[in-house]
Amino acid sequence: MKKHLHAYYSGSVQGVGFRFTAERIAASLGIKGWVKNLRDGRVEVICEGQISTLKEFLRKVDSIFKNYITDIDAEWSEPTGEFSYFDIRYE
Repeated sequence: MKKHLHAYYSGSVQGVGFRFTAERIAASLGIKGWVKNLRDGRVEVICEGQISTLKEFLRKVDSIFKNYITDIDAEWSEPTGEFSYFDIRYE
């Protein structure tokens, strides 16, 4: 079953390669969407894929950045199909 994931990562998640690593993980799993830094210090991720694949994405990101993440606020919804690939967005 496909799902849409919208997540905010809090902690010391900027300046540690978070976006580039998230992009690499997403590409390896075939997930589509984007990641970007927010001005308030959080990182925002919006992506779509099979629910099991999205959970694997979350697990891998958490595993790599467990010492930097203090909170993850994740919301699940129905997929929109709006993404063709996964990329890093810049404000």
